[in-house]
Amino acid sequence: MKNPADNLDAARADRVETFVVAEDGFGMRLDKWLTVALSDLDYNMSRSQVQSLIDDGRVTSKASRPVKASDIVSEGTVYTVRVPEPESVEIVPETMDFTVVHEDHHVVVVDKPRGLVVHPGAGNLSGTLVNGLVGRGISLSALGGALRPGVVHRIDKDTSGLIVFAKTDLAYHGLSEQLRAHSMERVYLALARGVLSEPRAVIDAPIGRDPHNRLRMAVVEGGKRALTHLFLIEQFERVAYVKLQLLTGRTHQIRVHMAYIGHPLVGDRVYAPVKRAPIEGQALHAATLGFIHPATGDKLSFSSPLPEDMETLLAGLRKGP
Repeated sequence: MKNPADNLDAARADRVETFVVAEDGFGMRLDKWLTVALSDLDYNMSRSQVQSLIDDGRVTSKASRPVKASDIVSEGTVYTVRVPEPESVEIVPETMDFTVVHEDHHVVVVDKPRGLVVHPGAGNLSGTLVNGLVGRGISLSALGGALRPGVVHRIDKDTSGLIVFAKTDLAYHGLSEQLRAHSMERVYLALARGVLSEPRAVIDAPIGRDPHNRLRMAVVEGGKRALTHLFLIEQFERVAYVKLQLLTGRTHQIRVHMAYIGHPLVGDRVYAPVKRAPIEGQALHAATLGFIHPATGDKLSFSSPLPEDMETLLAGLRKGP
């Protein structure tokens, strides 16, 4: 049988994370609650992997007291988690279809197709856009971490469009700072359900973990401020074609905000579940990306046309019943 202390003594390179249980976590099993808490920090660990951390003695509370996966968490309890760094993570080079719209010594801008995950996660080291970039011989900054090299922002698996990666450490710092300052231009095109009451709107509503479903995000009191500008492009009988500008970058921000105002995105099976959807994944496309080049200081701006599935859906709406 393993001695948990042996694991802790050997964990010199462990990342130590500390979590405090908030009110909305009360009553959850520790393994389920911790899986969500770690996902907020982009660890992307499965529940079974979290259970292994607990079994190995890497999770403690209250003066290093060992815990069990089945423990029920209570508000205010502090947990310390020692997450082991991978001994060596090699991003497997892969061949895949995507378009590089710009590349220089410091940055690479990609037009990501729908259905492609941006970077590897624990237990899922292949089939991502990062694997595809490595497969093309593109080196990325190591500052994002072993599983997230060069990744300064992300778009969801089922969202298409533009994303920038840092190839150098200078670019990583520069792009990250622009994201923190909300100065990076990010404009999306989307199809939303319903008829908008106004052609323009400012959605200023805080986003946090959904207290009723910890696998989703929601507009919640005490969440992080999230600001989205909404512009109507075309209104159809039951669907609105809209432009959305991100002023902040919260997880699932556009999807959550549109559902919050009563106009969820077409095809969004998480925030607007329907039996049948006319499109695979949410009808959301990162159409414009602009930033200051971190090395030259030049203003760069890129645009991407709607993907074929959204263009087909839009054409059908314009044609009418």
